[in-house]
Amino acid sequence: MAILSFERYEKKYLVSVGQSEGLIERFINERGMEYDKYCAGGKTYGIYNLYLDDDRNSVINASLMHPKFKEKLRIRGYSFPETGDETVFLELKRKIDGIVTKRRAVLPYKAAMDFVCKGIRPETSDYSAERMIDEIGYFLQHKKVYPKVFLSYDRIALTDRLDPSLRITFDQNILSRRFDVDLSKGGGGEPLLRPNERLMEIKFIHAPPKWLCDMLTQEKIFMTHFSKYGNEYSRYRGREFIHLDDRRVASPKGN
Repeated sequence: MAILSFERYEKKYLVSVGQSEGLIERFINERGMEYDKYCAGGKTYGIYNLYLDDDRNSVINASLMHPKFKEKLRIRGYSFPETGDETVFLELKRKIDGIVTKRRAVLPYKAAMDFVCKGIRPETSDYSAERMIDEIGYFLQHKKVYPKVFLSYDRIALTDRLDPSLRITFDQNILSRRFDVDLSKGGGGEPLLRPNERLMEIKFIHAPPKWLCDMLTQEKIFMTHFSKYGNEYSRYRGREFIHLDDRRVASPKGN
């Protein structure tokens, strides 16, 4: 069992299809950025998530209050499992004063589901993996969560050759559902974005480069607070959230 850990800032921007295509072209032609290995030539790849919460939706309700510390647990895969032996990430994601940390345990899908749904601890002989499983087990013991929401999207990702820590992603076709919350059930759900919208995320360790900030200013693209799970929950509760067309009639001041 392997563990992957990340610590970085993540900034989000709601953009149009035209803006996303223009930015990708500029990132590649002007800055020499490259598509990552999963989307060579600009081909999208799928990401499939199960977000865990309790009967009272305590995890997402706490997150929407924008505390200095928040955390959530999800299962992430890059294909739909057929046998249960396919690899997934059991990921504990935290945000502390704006810094996002991710700690992942790599598990077979069945083992991950047995852990979060039945409390069956995965077996491992690796000390670091044991500590990660302890950490997730503590979360499960105190939060009483289970797979609550399926959420998928198609992604294009670029990386910077000069600064490998800089990563820019564009997500589209974001779908969610609260039934068949199981990756083995395949895709499908209600769209979270309008047809002309894309979600851009800029991920970096220290600060975004000046050239990137200047480019976004030139394109009149401003940061937004867009949580996929948070907006899904708002829609589930019958509440609307800001779309790209709504932002165009508003002043960027305060974004």
